Amino acid sequence: MSRAEICALILWLGATLYAVFGGADFGAGIWDLLLGRGKTKAKANAAKAVRQRIDHSLAPVWEANHVWLIFILVVLWTAFPEAFYAIMTTLYIPIALAALGIVLRGAGFAFRHAIEGPWTETASRVFAAASLITPFFMGCVVGAIASGEVPREGYGDPTGSWIGVLPFVIGVLFVAGGAYLAAVFLTHDAKAAGEKKVAAYFDRRALVSAVVAGLLSLGGIFALREEARYVFDGLVGPGLPLVIFSVLAGGAAFALLALKRYEILVRPLAVGALVAVVWGWYVAQHPYLLPTSLTIDQAAGAYASLLVVIIVFLVAAVLVLPSLALLYVLSQKRLLED
Repeated sequence: MSRAEICALILWLGATLYAVFGGADFGAGIWDLLLGRGKTKAKANAAKAVRQRIDHSLAPVWEANHVWLIFILVVLWTAFPEAFYAIMTTLYIPIALAALGIVLRGAGFAFRHAIEGPWTETASRVFAAASLITPFFMGCVVGAIASGEVPREGYGDPTGSWIGVLPFVIGVLFVAGGAYLAAVFLTHDAKAAGEKKVAAYFDRRALVSAVVAGLLSLGGIFALREEARYVFDGLVGPGLPLVIFSVLAGGAAFALLALKRYEILVRPLAVGALVAVVWGWYVAQHPYLLPTSLTIDQAAGAYASLLVVIIVFLVAAVLVLPSLALLYVLSQKRLLED
């Protein structure tokens, strides 16, 4: 295996971790957006309980989740500068909108806990709305890359490259997938905290969002067939075992949620379904970073740059990953809550 291939695997590992943790992070904000405030006192109290569960589950780890986005960008521009250049000079509009969403989302989440009065409501709405637009535009970026709209030399169509059926379908799928993952996590957290009504609330929404994400996935397959044939052929070819695993894991998670067996492998199955899709995509478009114009080896940077990426990753795997794992474990054990 070449150094470029190793760096590509490292890049995809970062994408996988961001899809899981960042996706659930955005999804929690989406449920906050859809929650409303309640017109009666009882509904207002129920909404408050749900929002408190979102805050308690999200607050200890929300900043750490976006470490993986920085990781992806650093690996991409260091190990594959040609691909980074092509993507950034073509898809700068959706990338900028996603970045704006991340900034507004972080500011909204921070300010709604730091200020009191009428501005608290405004901060909450900014946080929730940004949680919707950010994954959507990230999905648009992925869809544009998959459909071959990013030319190897860069400076592709800044609007037409990402405004289309496939980018929009994948964008909406990113939103629905994050909402589903967040609902699964929040169902488990509420159950562990003894909040039965809140657990039931998120359980219902996990089931609904699972159906929506499944239907969007079917639509995405047809869109891939029409607009990204190379990736489609890879998914139904060498990537098919991972696609099948994703379907089976997702179906098992859905069944356990329907049976209200939150404690039995629901989260690992839901995460496994998502991870299988991410790596199925890698297998499907291999050996390309930009299907079908730029391969991994063609996009690779200098030998020294690739070597540094690998060394730094190994050091981070020893020093940083255990720290992040400890953070998530403490959060799950509710040792970081007030």
